[in-house]
Amino acid sequence: MVTQYTKENANDVVEHLEYNAERKPLIIPEYGRHLHKLIDQAVEMKDRDERNKLAKYIISVMGSMNPHLRDVPDFQHKLWDQLFIMANFELDVDSPYPIPSKEVLHQKPEPLKYPQNFPKYRFYGNNITYMIQKANEWEEGEMKQALVRVIANHMKKSYLSWNKDTVTDAVIFEHLYELSQGKLNLMSTTEELSNTQDLMRTNKRMSNKIQTNSGKQKFIPKNIGKKPFNKNQNKQ
Repeated sequence: MVTQYTKENANDVVEHLEYNAERKPLIIPEYGRHLHKLIDQAVEMKDRDERNKLAKYIISVMGSMNPHLRDVPDFQHKLWDQLFIMANFELDVDSPYPIPSKEVLHQKPEPLKYPQNFPKYRFYGNNITYMIQKANEWEEGEMKQALVRVIANHMKKSYLSWNKDTVTDAVIFEHLYELSQGKLNLMSTTEELSNTQDLMRTNKRMSNKIQTNSGKQKFIPKNIGKKPFNKNQNKQ
């Protein structure tokens, strides 16, 4: 039997159209509108046995929509949690897992504790500060002296990297003395740090290496520059 559409039938269809602006927002959009309507139907169902059957059917549908997650541990537990979330925690069924609460879901996490360090010489970085603190804890000896010289050279390298200018060893020793709260004193030493030109050259080489790695590599054929193979070459 073929249904004949009249003007009245067309008007009736238009009146019952649903627009997204009038629909209830989807809690988990990945599962689609039809699954959310099926869950709403389960919530309104009065028979508890029928609700349990429908809930298990919904779980099977949700699992079939994510077949790649079937071997993931606690996958079924995740599906049941999502079922209660999409039901706005109004679905009364027998769950094989603890039912989550709405309060726990909407509980705000505690703010992360980020290190709020505002050093006076930011171009040295926090790592230098940590190294200086560690050097202060070491006992006096050759190991500590070697560590202090490494720190001073790294400070000079960082200074030149950010300021793009020359710097004397006396400035580095003064900053080291200040950052170590007077515990690391090289201002009276006669030894010199690494040469400024060598450090500048190292910084430039590292900068060029980073820029090269960040750019796209060009494809170079392996046979470039080689002569084409001549079949008659071996016959001569």
